[in-house]
Formats: sequence, structure tokens, C-alpha cells
Amino acid sequence: MRGQEPPARALADELYRREGRRLFWLAYRMTGTREDADDVVQEAFVRLVSESEPVERPTGWLVRVVSRLAVDVLRRRRRRAYVGPWLPEPVETPPDDGLDELPSGTPDPEQRYGEMESVTFAFLLALEALGPRQRAVLVLRDAVGQTVRETAEALSTSEANVRVLHHRARRALEAYDRARCVPNRAMRERHRAALEAFLAALESQDGARVESLLSESASTLTDAGGSYTALPARLAGRRSVARFYLAATQHRQRGGTRRALCLVNGLPAALVTVVHPVRRQAPHTLLRCELDAEGRIAEVQALLAPPKLLRLPFPG
Repeated sequence: MRGQEPPARALADELYRREGRRLFWLAYRMTGTREDADDVVQEAFVRLVSESEPVERPTGWLVRVVSRLAVDVLRRRRRRAYVGPWLPEPVETPPDDGLDELPSGTPDPEQRYGEMESVTFAFLLALEALGPRQRAVLVLRDAVGQTVRETAEALSTSEANVRVLHHRARRALEAYDRARCVPNRAMRERHRAALEAFLAALESQDGARVESLLSESASTLTDAGGSYTALPARLAGRRSVARFYLAATQHRQRGGTRRALCLVNGLPAALVTVVHPVRRQAPHTLLRCELDAEGRIAEVQALLAPPKLLRLPFPG
């Protein structure tokens, strides 16, 4: 007969069912990768079960441990060299009829950024300009809605230091704040239309049409993590970006392609499969864009790094 579960394990299982997703999204906002977020949350629960004494207020304890582990992850990542530009690991999000799917409990007046906004690529890339502790403070205060005192406890620092870090983090995000990325239905439809028009123009090799969809200062980032041929740095300029994607599309078409659209981090993205890739050609590519105020494509982002694409529903 199976023995009764230890009390600590039973408590951890119940907490995981109740708080696991919320803690995952906290860790994901801090780290920008699903793999790291999963690892951080699992480690936090392992530590909870391993505690020799019962933990008072276990939910708050888990938030503190997850926050500190996420800061450690960011510090380690900054010490490692990454080949080429870095993009967040995408997470598929529900369709347009589910804008409130990220669990947050009761809306908190301390929150500055909404649940879905704070997991968009635009927001996560803006956070890359912050140091690990600044990033943790901004996420806890402005995305999760914790008070200064709660944030100080979570990061084992003083309330005065939290205020300083928070002020500096908000200053660093001023450029993002001027063009907030709030993925409501209207924004989703604009992105979907722009992305579909861009893909159609590429597939028909209509260079003039491709350029017309791009802003004058359009740029692109390609993240292959060193696994496949990709741009080593940001490529800027409407004509240069158009030529690059026209050539890349023509090259992919030789091996046969299948594509589908899905919602990734709150906004549409294209999932492209090359049926018969050759040499160092990536078999799977996630393609997404950011729009300017006029609705033109300001940035194209191509993600090819295999570890970041494992959980997406690529066609074929």
C-alpha cells in the first residue's frame, strides 16, 4: 500500500496547482525564456519541500525565491557570450477571445503594465536594457503590482534601494513608454494584416510592395543562437531589409515551405517550415513584426534558434 504523502510535499503540490502558472509568468517576465522560467519555478518548489521547518506565508516565500533565482539566471546569462542578436523565447497565447488568460488575481493599483503587455516581445526586449535587479524591481512593482515593502522583501534589500532601482528602471524604459505595446484586438488585427501582406509580397517576390510595407528606417533582428546561418547584428534600412527577406524567401521556397499564423506573446506571428532544408538552412522560423505609428513595419524579427521553437505548432 502506498504510504501517505509527507505534509510538506502535499502542501507543495497544492501550492503548485494554485500558484504554479502565476509564478511561471513572473519568472518568464524576469528571464524572457520559457526554459529558464520552468527551471526557476521547479527549483523554488524543490527548496520549499526541502525546508526543515514549516514555511509561514508560503506563497510570498515562493515569490521571493522565484525572484532571487531569476536574478541569478540573468546574471549568469550576461556572463555568457551569445552568438548574434538575442530574442525572447516565444510562448503561444490563446486566441482573440481570451484577453484575460494570464492569471493575476485582483487588479492592483501598483500595476503600470497589463498582464498581456508585460509578456510582449517589445516589453521583454525593452527590459534587456536593465540590470538584473532593476529588471526584477520593475517587474515586481509595475507588472505584478507588489508594494515597495513586498519588493524589498522579495529581493532582500532596503525599501530605499527599491525606490532608487525603480526610478532608474522607469527612466530606462521611457522610449518604450512613448510607444506602448498593448495587444488589444485592434492592435492584433493591424499586426495580422501587416504580417500577411508582408508574407504575400515576399512569396510573390514583389520587391516594390515589400518596400512599401516597411518604414524608411526599418530594421531586422535574426536570432539563430549560432545554429544556422543568420545575420550577426541588426540590419537597418528599408531597402536592405527588403532585399534580405526577398532573398531568404526565395531560398526557402526551393525546399518547399508551409506556413501558419498563431498568436505568440499576445500578437500574431508566422510559423514557417522548410520541407527540405539544405546545408545550414533552418527548418523552422518564427517571423514577427513591430509596427510604427503609421502602421508600417518598423522591425522584422526572425527567430531560428531550435531550443526556443520546440513548443510551437509548426506546420508539417
